[in-house]
Amino acid sequence: MRKIELYDTTLRDGAQSEDVSFSVEDKLRIMWKLDELGIHYIEGGWPGSNPRDAEFFSKAKKFKFKNSKLAAFGSTHHASHKVGDDPNIKTLLAAKTPVVTIVGKTWDFHVKEALRVSLQTNLDLIYNSIAYLKKRVHQVFFDAEHFFDGFKANPEYAFKALEAAVSGGADCLVLCDSNGGSLPPDISRIVKEAAGKFKTPLGIHAHNDSDCAVGNSIVAIENGVTQVQGTINGLGERCGNANLISLIPNLKIKLKYDCISDSRLKKLKEASRFVTEIANMRHFKRQPYVGDSAFAHKGGIHVSAILRHPETYEHIRPDRVGNYQRVLVSDLGGKSNIIRKIEDFKLKVEPDSPKVAQIVKELKELENQGFQFEGAEASLELLIKKTFGLHRKFFDLVGFRLIVEKRQEGEDPISEATIMVRVGKKLEHTAATGHGPVNALDNALRKALEKFYPQLKHVKLFDYKVRVLTAGVGTSAKVRVLIESGDEVHKWGTVGVSENIIEASYQALVDSIEYKLLRG
Repeated sequence: MRKIELYDTTLRDGAQSEDVSFSVEDKLRIMWKLDELGIHYIEGGWPGSNPRDAEFFSKAKKFKFKNSKLAAFGSTHHASHKVGDDPNIKTLLAAKTPVVTIVGKTWDFHVKEALRVSLQTNLDLIYNSIAYLKKRVHQVFFDAEHFFDGFKANPEYAFKALEAAVSGGADCLVLCDSNGGSLPPDISRIVKEAAGKFKTPLGIHAHNDSDCAVGNSIVAIENGVTQVQGTINGLGERCGNANLISLIPNLKIKLKYDCISDSRLKKLKEASRFVTEIANMRHFKRQPYVGDSAFAHKGGIHVSAILRHPETYEHIRPDRVGNYQRVLVSDLGGKSNIIRKIEDFKLKVEPDSPKVAQIVKELKELENQGFQFEGAEASLELLIKKTFGLHRKFFDLVGFRLIVEKRQEGEDPISEATIMVRVGKKLEHTAATGHGPVNALDNALRKALEKFYPQLKHVKLFDYKVRVLTAGVGTSAKVRVLIESGDEVHKWGTVGVSENIIEASYQALVDSIEYKLLRG
């Protein structure tokens, strides 16, 4: 069984999607999820391009990977700089990642019109950059930008660019369909020729502008490529990148390649929805393998057939990718997911208990109201604990009031929260200010509780997201609030839903505090 290495660029190429903007904390959370999924390489971003990526790599140094290697991305050195003096090269080394991916031009048109240097100078840039980095970094990959367009225009020069990378010591030559315009016959022919010429391992980096990124990646692998690059849910610039959520099961299940374990494959839907939530986007209902409709059946002969033999209308068993079969008239399914979550949360409860079915029913009711628990697993764990009687009440809200005051034009508003809570028989009444009403409410709530529960002093609110759930009703729309909190050791996500954004925020804040207190 041939091994295929998975290289994820969600945090770099995916972050270039329209309507996507990852914070540093977003990127760290996604990185953690990708490592859990078993992705071999995670491209964290371009450390020299913006302060956000620089901060990300600084924080990522502290992360202990279980399965993945972190890669920093950058370009060849500038023609006006010596390679050792080039700022881009310096920032790549400063990131201190075990892998560096260097992008270089392989299309003579781009060399002349974009870089505006001679063809030979471009080859020198590729060689110098890779040779310099290879002496200082464990692995160096070469992203051959616009390789397929370059090969069609001038195959001799495109191969010279790859030869320069090989001479510099590149560990993998990643052939990029940067404009996404190539079709499978082009990919097949060109990859086959490259595989026959180079002993260095080949990779594929496909964009989806012709809706062929997944197919092109598979064709490339069938012709000798051993590394495939892509993003979760196909995020990426313009029409996106090759979708790893489709590629992984295609490679593992259909083509029998060694790319991910069976146990991690079951986390595929969870990973897909996690990234969607963090990106603050809507889940694609009809997404292959992991969408809610991927294994949904509605009435007639389909239902009677799949109830006898699922294979009649399902190309794989849905639980292999963490999904489940749905019969829309009765909405069956979901129990196995809860049992798996009980195991993940290490809760000492009986998985055969009728309370599992009760949780499934309640989850469906909550999801109908707008709740989503991907990215908010602390709220899900609390729900399960409440159902099994493993939860305890730490305080009762008596009431709170928020005041937002703007005193003059051009001045930031002032937010103040007053709150009253009861802990046992004691009443606590306090107030706090904050950067906005939610921050003020968070500060006031924790201030009121810290004298009873000192461990809350270590809890911080890292991230806060709001999504409008009901379009077309203006300011009366229902919203979902997703909050990420953490202490010195752990981070956790919680969720709240309401037509009132403050109420939704309060729900998520309370879950965050209760989760911390239950953990101790």
